[in-house]
Amino acid sequence: MSNGNHITERLIIQQKMSRLTETFIRVRNENRPAVIGYLTAGDPDEKRSEEIIGSVCRSGLDVLELGIPFSDPTADGPVIQRASQRAIKSGMTLEKGLAMVARLRQRLDLPIILFSYYNPIFVFGTKRFVREAESAGADGVLVVDLPHELSDEIMQYVPQSGKSQSGQFHFIRLIAPTTGADRRSDILRRADGFVYIVSRRGVTGSGSIDWDSLAASVNEMRSGTAVPLCVGFGIRSPEDAHKIAAFADGIIIGSAFEQRIEDDPNTAADSAAVFLREIRRVITS
Repeated sequence: MSNGNHITERLIIQQKMSRLTETFIRVRNENRPAVIGYLTAGDPDEKRSEEIIGSVCRSGLDVLELGIPFSDPTADGPVIQRASQRAIKSGMTLEKGLAMVARLRQRLDLPIILFSYYNPIFVFGTKRFVREAESAGADGVLVVDLPHELSDEIMQYVPQSGKSQSGQFHFIRLIAPTTGADRRSDILRRADGFVYIVSRRGVTGSGSIDWDSLAASVNEMRSGTAVPLCVGFGIRSPEDAHKIAAFADGIIIGSAFEQRIEDDPNTAADSAAVFLREIRRVITS
């Protein structure tokens, strides 16, 4: 993993020691990237969803990205779109998702980042969302369709200027291949927690990755931030993870987990855990 010689020291200086920051320092000391896993809350139903999430987390996940299902997930590919549909059909809502976070927090210490579109948050009430997410034990939020310029729509409600029960409630920002240089610099300057680097154009779970271009782009961004740079979209296999481990601070996997739930929800807790353990093996070997 190539993530800069002084990332640990710079993180300690520039950020409060939140659960998320501590996690990235720990994996840096283990000389590997963090494995961040996306799973849709309530897929295929609330009970089995918690069982699958628990199994994956216990099998070595470093950060859980818990997706709040939305009826029009425009940034997501067909696998996660279908996962959202199954979760909505099973009755999952933002409110139930926050209750799930609270239950998971009782038995899991890893950072939990909520993944949502802004519409459910706006309807729920942004101030109420931040208050209840922080209270439930979430460590931050990624709102895929809320531009980073509008992050104050969320962060203005974070208690005590960013402090939370976990040390800090993070607003996770994204950088896409189409992000212009000036805007990218501003995102890197304002980022905290980690930056989600979109590996390629298009939606999640589809398309090919230009590995050389992606590596060069991530390495170029390092001069603009001390915050970890994590890569997601289209990470399907241990081989993909091994390639990303050479230049990124974190590997974000979503559709590959959700595909296992779609294939057989009754065996997904085991199959997703086996897949994760193989990811962990290749990035530490």
